[in-house]
Amino acid sequence: MKNLWPLCVALFLLPIFATGENLFGNGAHQWKAQKDEVYSQESGEIIRTVHPILSAAVFEEKCYVVMEGNLYQLEKGAFTPVSEAPKGIFRLKQINNQLWLLANDGIFLRDYKGWQKTDNRKFVDLCLHQNHLLAATSEEVYRLEEGKFVSIKPKGGYYTSDMTMLQENGSQLNDTPVKLGPITRIESHNGTLYVLRPGELVLFDGLEVNSDFIDWGRLPSRETHDMISLGSRLLISTGKGIAVLRGASLTSLGGKEGLPVEQTSCLANGFDGDLWIGTAKGAVRMTAEKEWQYFGAQIWLPGDHVNAIAVGKNRVYIATDTGMGILSYEPFTLLKKASFYEKHLEEWGHKRLGFIHNLYWKNGEWVREVSDNDGGNTAPYLAAMCYKYACTGDKTARHEAVESAMALIWLDRITPVDGFIARSIWSATADKDERGKQGSGGLPAKWYPTSDGKWFWKGDTSSDEVIAHFYAISLFYELAAEGIEKELAKEHIRRMASYILKCGWVMNDLDGKPTRWARWNPEYLLRPYGYSDKGLNGLEALTFMETAYAITGEEIFKTGNQQLIKWGYPNNTIRQKNVFPPETIAPWDDHLAFWSYYTLLRYVKDPQLKAIYLRSLDRTWEVKRMAQVPWYNFIYGAATGNDCEEQKAIVHLRDFPLDCMANKYENSFRDDLFVEPGYTSYEGGKKNLSPRESSIAQDNHSSTDLDGGLDGKRVMNPSGFLLDYWMGRYHGFIEAPTTSDPDLISVKSIPGQHFGAAPYDGPPRPAF
Repeated sequence: MKNLWPLCVALFLLPIFATGENLFGNGAHQWKAQKDEVYSQESGEIIRTVHPILSAAVFEEKCYVVMEGNLYQLEKGAFTPVSEAPKGIFRLKQINNQLWLLANDGIFLRDYKGWQKTDNRKFVDLCLHQNHLLAATSEEVYRLEEGKFVSIKPKGGYYTSDMTMLQENGSQLNDTPVKLGPITRIESHNGTLYVLRPGELVLFDGLEVNSDFIDWGRLPSRETHDMISLGSRLLISTGKGIAVLRGASLTSLGGKEGLPVEQTSCLANGFDGDLWIGTAKGAVRMTAEKEWQYFGAQIWLPGDHVNAIAVGKNRVYIATDTGMGILSYEPFTLLKKASFYEKHLEEWGHKRLGFIHNLYWKNGEWVREVSDNDGGNTAPYLAAMCYKYACTGDKTARHEAVESAMALIWLDRITPVDGFIARSIWSATADKDERGKQGSGGLPAKWYPTSDGKWFWKGDTSSDEVIAHFYAISLFYELAAEGIEKELAKEHIRRMASYILKCGWVMNDLDGKPTRWARWNPEYLLRPYGYSDKGLNGLEALTFMETAYAITGEEIFKTGNQQLIKWGYPNNTIRQKNVFPPETIAPWDDHLAFWSYYTLLRYVKDPQLKAIYLRSLDRTWEVKRMAQVPWYNFIYGAATGNDCEEQKAIVHLRDFPLDCMANKYENSFRDDLFVEPGYTSYEGGKKNLSPRESSIAQDNHSSTDLDGGLDGKRVMNPSGFLLDYWMGRYHGFIEAPTTSDPDLISVKSIPGQHFGAAPYDGPPRPAF
């Protein structure tokens, strides 16, 4: 019965933990819980081609494209030639449930007999107007009547809208014939036929060619490409944005309105009231809610220049000069996305001995990277599983939390000095990754063998690892540990904090000298060499002492905390977030700071000290608020109870791409680089990027780096999303989905399915 007691206590406390508020003592809060509603989640596929794809259309939910004047159909991820199709095709048009081919020697219709030639003329566009199919050559418009195209040109020729040509009887005498062309596009909008000529929009009522119908505004550019009707608007793609005709007013959408790229090429209606825009540098989706979504090359497309876009039932086909990008949409909830990422971690082999690793391509296979900071890389996953267990009671989540917690504790137990934690552990017989040769600050790496020769561990531990351990292990202690696990977690915290005190507020390596970055002593922080770190490292030191005292109850840590207070460390935390000069701004420091805030503010009891730390958090979150990242928002809201832009956090989570490849991305060329109204860029960032516009990163908490990523030969672990989602669930920012449909809340795993690194096959983690 004695061994069951911790489990009974854990089960008794589970409903309390499920609210998340007891950790900070915040009963009332100003933020509002957000529903996990079903939304459309995109996923991408890229098909590369030797020749440019110049046109595309979807007919009967099959995609057809044109390359070098020939017709191809997309089948099983490849383009196959369509037999008996005509040659010299330059455009496809799916209209009125029919597929038309526009070729140099005529126009062709697909029917049950095959491809039927309907006319010998070279048509440039078609549209459905007043229940009739119209087709345009470069000079005239024709109507399909009984299977033949008949010109709609008036017998007496076209009239002009120039009033000086109007006679008293309503007739016109034109010294030169009025022309409808040169025509590039035609479109029916609100019962009127509009004709796009190079750099000019005119309307045609069957008699008059009217170029004088716009009362306000003009085209943003004389370079015009495409035209489409969308509800109350007629849209025209130009070289300087999208022209928008409403009534007799012509306005434009450009970079300052949110259009990512103004050099537009083509337009297509979406399947959900949205608009798709092809550009010279990627594709853009404007949703019915006027949200702009950018899909750039490398991540979503094989090339920059978009020639055509075709939309099916739940797919979007984007044709470029080097192939096609395909976006598929399916219903998701955030819970389903969390399930997807957990499945990804298993199937791609990110797990090893309780650690979480990224992968890279080496000698024809995916290899787990034994990194410079395996503990810090594993901490987000450990925390996520603790939150998940506290929310759901899922035993698998608790098992995962225990595995990762033991891995972090092993980083201490593998070294010969109690409390000195290793950066990472490498198997001399099983790991395919090489031991890294570089250490902190460009110094050589410090690898030490174990006495049995099975392992090497990396020294020169930094403050990054230490704060990650305090954050994750303290959460494990509070939310998931049972029995001996709880004692091991407590002992881990005690050993680290004791060693820091023993070494004089540093961590000494085996040579007895402080490591490069694990320094919290006043000789470093209060002197010029380490002065820029005084706020952040001081915040960490205060976190260590408050946490160790709260968990162990040992007076030595209370005394240590009082010493830090005497040195003025609490006040230094207020301006811990560096915003100038630029060389002191480090995105990873924000991660360390919020680990510290979340841990420190759970344990501090003194109201005056807490007020100081909350001032520090207030200042830091105001700087980071522009990023709209759930990690920052949820920690701020949980610690303060204040409003924390939780709606923005939900959007951010929904925008996470399912693809975990670290692809290159570029956004610095964009025309919409401005700070969103209501925000201030304190760090110099020009724009907050959606996760779909960048590449998944280690912690997923950087959103203002416009360019970056890697060459697609690395697979990043998605623990950042799992941490943000389950933390949001635990603290009540995100509600559980109301649907119980398994297809909307989970992703099925296929036994034995494997994509990435081969399963670890080496010596096991030792028991302790």
